[in-house]
Amino acid sequence: MNTEYKIAQDTYWVGKIDNREVPFHRLILAKGTTYNSYLLKTGKPTVIDTVDMEFGREYAERLSQFIDPMDIEYIVINHTEPDHSGGLAALASRAVNATIVCTAIAVPELQEMYKFHSRNFLIVKDGDTLDIGGKTLLFKETPYLHTAETMITYCVEDKILFPCDIFSTHVAVEKLFSDEAGFDITEDFKGYYSAIIHPHRRYVRTLIEAVQDLDIKMIAPSHGFLIRENVRKYIDLYDVLSRETTEGKKAAIVYTTLKNNTKKMANILQECLKENHIETEVWDADKSSAAEILSSIASADAVFVGSSTRYADMIGNLEPILQEMKNMNLEGKLAAAFGSYGWSGEAIEVIQDYLNATNMTVQSTSEVIKSTGMIHVEFPIRVRFSPKDAEKVQKIKNAAEFVSDLLLSAY
Repeated sequence: MNTEYKIAQDTYWVGKIDNREVPFHRLILAKGTTYNSYLLKTGKPTVIDTVDMEFGREYAERLSQFIDPMDIEYIVINHTEPDHSGGLAALASRAVNATIVCTAIAVPELQEMYKFHSRNFLIVKDGDTLDIGGKTLLFKETPYLHTAETMITYCVEDKILFPCDIFSTHVAVEKLFSDEAGFDITEDFKGYYSAIIHPHRRYVRTLIEAVQDLDIKMIAPSHGFLIRENVRKYIDLYDVLSRETTEGKKAAIVYTTLKNNTKKMANILQECLKENHIETEVWDADKSSAAEILSSIASADAVFVGSSTRYADMIGNLEPILQEMKNMNLEGKLAAAFGSYGWSGEAIEVIQDYLNATNMTVQSTSEVIKSTGMIHVEFPIRVRFSPKDAEKVQKIKNAAEFVSDLLLSAY
């Protein structure tokens, strides 16, 4: 089926089916996958998303059989990850007149990835529309589903939602539409959600809000089956799955502070955790007994440990507590280091080393990136001087929200 396939008036599927066992996000896709791309043969011909970079040349050559690339006026890129934008380089080298449509964050990414510094870009914002000659495209920003630049595209006249990764399935389809699959795709749909979207479930609320007023008759994602029956069922599944949480989770925050900056960080962490309905106890290790603090740690599901840095080390009575934690069975608990500093912040790294010596699951930027692709969440949580400006506060909140989502996740 690697041909032009009509899905609506003047709208065609022009993707690529990959029926191998596909390595993807450190997974093996046993059922393969489908890279869905769409061609709208309107007065201003438009392509929505492309295919994986491995198939870029093949894709551009095949698309040239259906339309002269010189006639393409717009190429919409909902998400810059190479399994969607990878065919862009090969296509754009032929479609030299085409303007690339994307969010502002996506522009420098595409420029660097494909050396597009001289290409024309049309930056769209949430709620913007584009007349493509007989059809109107509406754009909605859906950041972190699953990267910051992501948006979705809706064709007003055809009532088709093009949501890129969202609402996808990893299946090398034999029939394009889910109602023709010959089996219930729900488990494949949930499996994709769990693997790709659920780590970002906090941002599913943005998606639900973005589509709640749209009359959607078809979902045309960038992987797997297109959905034209029971559309609302699949939207509602995202709503339900993203809301499913565990309850009764607890956190302990332990710190020492030099000029109250680390204390301020602890308070921001506490506030954010409480907003996420996580019971939180905060301990100044210089003002509370070690026995009380260790008891709180033992009963917590997540433990944050922080210190200011003085002369390249921790301060106060924190180290004996960390030493004792190495002798405790803390398996299954999440842990994170934090602290303020004026120069290089060695204390924060010393705490990280102590935490790594326990059997807790210690948060690190490396693991966040590898597990979710998020680059706005950083561990350990390091703030230079006072956490008083918005950027520093947001850094702390990002970390607290990430841990909250791990604690509350029903998966």
